[in-house]
Parts: sequence; C-alpha cells; structure tokens
Amino acid sequence: MADSAHTIREEINAVALFVGAIWAVFFISLAFPVLDNYGVIPRRIVGLVGIPAMPFLHANFQHLLGNTIPLVVLLILLAGSRAESWQVVLDVALLGGLLLWIFGREAVHIGASGLISGLTAFLIVAGLLEQRIVPLLIALIVGFLYGGSLILGVIPRFGSNISWDGHLFGAIAGGIVAYALARGTRKEPAESKQVGQDKMLEL
Repeated sequence: MADSAHTIREEINAVALFVGAIWAVFFISLAFPVLDNYGVIPRRIVGLVGIPAMPFLHANFQHLLGNTIPLVVLLILLAGSRAESWQVVLDVALLGGLLLWIFGREAVHIGASGLISGLTAFLIVAGLLEQRIVPLLIALIVGFLYGGSLILGVIPRFGSNISWDGHLFGAIAGGIVAYALARGTRKEPAESKQVGQDKMLEL
C-alpha cells in the first residue's frame, strides 16, 4: 500500500461525520420505522438498496451503541494507516454487502457490524502483509473484544437474530480488499522500474 498523505488529525472530522450520520439515521428511523426494512435482503432486487444502507440502520439503541465504539476505534486506526481510508471503507462495505446479498440467509440484515468485521479483517491482513505490528495488535484486540470474539462472530448460528453471515462476509471482504491493495502496491515499483528502463532505451 502506498504511503498515505492523510493523518488521524486530518480525518477525525470525517470519522465524526460518518458516525454522526449513522446516529442521525437511527433517530430518523424512530420516527420512520419503515427505514429498517431497507437492509440487505439476499437475492431480492429491493435488497440491493441495503448494500450501501446496511451500516446506517440499527434495530435499537443497544445495537447502535454496541457498534459505535469498535467502529470509531477501527476508523481511527484506518485513518492512521497507509491506505486510502475512505476508499477502503467503501470497498469493504460494498463487497461485504454484495457477498451477503448473494450468499446470505433470507432475512433483513441491518447494522454496521459487517463493516466492523471487515475493517478488523482488513487491518489484520494489512498488518501481516506490511509487517506493521501495532495496528495488527490493536485490530486483533478490537476483534476479540467486540461481540465476544471475531471468531465467534462468524460461526454459523442458525435461528439466531444475529447476522453471523453479515460478519462472515464482511470479514472476507476486508481480507480481499487488504490483499488486493497490497498486491497492487507490490506491482507498482516493478512497473515503475520497467517504465524507467523503457524510457532509457528510447533515449
């Protein structure tokens, strides 16, 4: 991953705005409960709306509060990483939501926990690939403290009202995005070197 031009201080306002938007949507949904029907509904056309909407929708205040703290921690960690943080958030949310729409249980899936699992997996995989120990350790701690543990969060629990499949596909999406970005970065130096050699030959 290329060195980031952003810092935590520069992006903290964007983090606050994003989390604030999630809270705002929750309070709007109290007046308009029908909004909660626009989560991801696997294999239904109307459920496609939920792919971008799912992280903003929460069943109750406890659900919202439980997602807020780990989300803030992970977004701050991401803001201090080398990645284009908001592009990562978008990629993980959309890919995780799409995988859930294709393979998930038939239900209305709402909440930011899929994004949280995705960002946790992204930071863990990116930390391993880049050998960045501190972000890796913090992401592991957040993953194991959040919801009991990251592993338990993705274990199938049929009949449960917890979207374990949302957690699972979010984590898969985070790993894929981290690997894709790391692979793209490794190619850049080689390609740049080759371009330089070609220019020298042309001269």
